[in-house]
Amino acid sequence: MNRRLFVLATITLAVSGLSAPSHAADELRVMVHSSFSLPKPLLAQFEAQNGIKLVLIKGGDAGEMLNKLILTRAQPVADVVYGIDNTLQAKALAAGVLEPSLPQAAGTVDAQLGDALAAVDHGFVNLNYDRAAVAKSGTPLPKTLQDLTLPAYKGWLVVPNPATSSPGYAFLLATIAGLGEEKAFAWWAQMRSNGLKVVKGWSEAYYTEFSRNKGSYPLVVSYATSPAAEVFYAKDQPAESPTASLNLAGGVFRQVEGVGLIKGTAQKAAALKWVDFLRSAPVQEALQTSMWMYPAVAKTPLAPVMRHGAAPAAFESLPPQVIADKGASWVARWTQVVLK
Repeated sequence: MNRRLFVLATITLAVSGLSAPSHAADELRVMVHSSFSLPKPLLAQFEAQNGIKLVLIKGGDAGEMLNKLILTRAQPVADVVYGIDNTLQAKALAAGVLEPSLPQAAGTVDAQLGDALAAVDHGFVNLNYDRAAVAKSGTPLPKTLQDLTLPAYKGWLVVPNPATSSPGYAFLLATIAGLGEEKAFAWWAQMRSNGLKVVKGWSEAYYTEFSRNKGSYPLVVSYATSPAAEVFYAKDQPAESPTASLNLAGGVFRQVEGVGLIKGTAQKAAALKWVDFLRSAPVQEALQTSMWMYPAVAKTPLAPVMRHGAAPAAFESLPPQVIADKGASWVARWTQVVLK
């Protein structure tokens, strides 16, 4: 994902294991996924204002992080967790790793995650295209997912494997939600025959195989904010992003990330302060260009660069319990259809 990993000078960084580390009374153990990133001054300010020493525990990607919480629930390794999203919330609740009720902050938000999680940010997994490569091809952009199965688009798309990639999984869910299960897997079978490229993770798809980065594929599964990140990190600050979103029906999935308290934590008061912090105006503004997500709290001003990464007008979604019940079998079926 096009988020930068965090580097903390004054904050303690702990690498999670499978046993509960000892911790001081003023420590708050915060488990986060590997894409978590906020400005160091904001984190230091939280510590100073609250008399709390943060211990940030990297849990891997969101699915790996949740699995670690489940494995250590008898002796929790964290007090609060950020990064469980709508594709994992039902699994987290069923596993009993979260406090079942979290006081929700006053005011409306753009996204909700139920009683146990407070929404912090949201984003959209979609298709990105390389403007230069598409223009050079002379082929108009596809208007539907089905168009991508035509000979004109053979060898155009690279996707991360949904078995090993969160955005790859979200894109699979989008196709199922948008096309229906049977038609979705028929589409994936057609794409296999039309030169679909599958790689392990998003980084390989975007930075190696995507034509924007000297790869061969002009279309890639990425995020609606990726074009904005291209402008933000460019040395010359172009007026137009070299990439753009292609929001096709059945090809956009909304991801909502939240924060929740670990069940049985002795640091509930401190953990609730962390929840409020993540939903505060400074953090809601900062996360847009540090984690490349949209703020969950309504009416938060968008960073100017986000005009290059506008949120899609329409997207797909599935009930969390349906994802929990069928997600694993869908991934297994996808593997059989696309890779076997």
